[in-house]
Amino acid sequence: MLVQTKKRGSSSHRGRLDIIADILVASYGGVKKTYLMYRCNLSFRQLKYYLHFMLKKELLQVVAPSGDSNPGLFKATDKGRKFLKAYKNLTALMK
Repeated sequence: MLVQTKKRGSSSHRGRLDIIADILVASYGGVKKTYLMYRCNLSFRQLKYYLHFMLKKELLQVVAPSGDSNPGLFKATDKGRKFLKAYKNLTALMK
């Protein structure tokens, strides 16, 4: 289930929605994979999973620099920003 019913405390684990929200917050201005990995405290394997999932769901987009073979930067889409707004409203109701 994607919805976490407990409040996030210091001893509880983050749920999927929490991780997705963390990635969206971190990627607002466009960031590289390494920054996301460290900023969101994810392993490379976890990061690959979430990036694939979020790109597929169009919550993130890849902004490629012109003429570069580097995959570029990851940036939140409008749909991702809407998700983040809904997530914040939902967590506010849970308090």
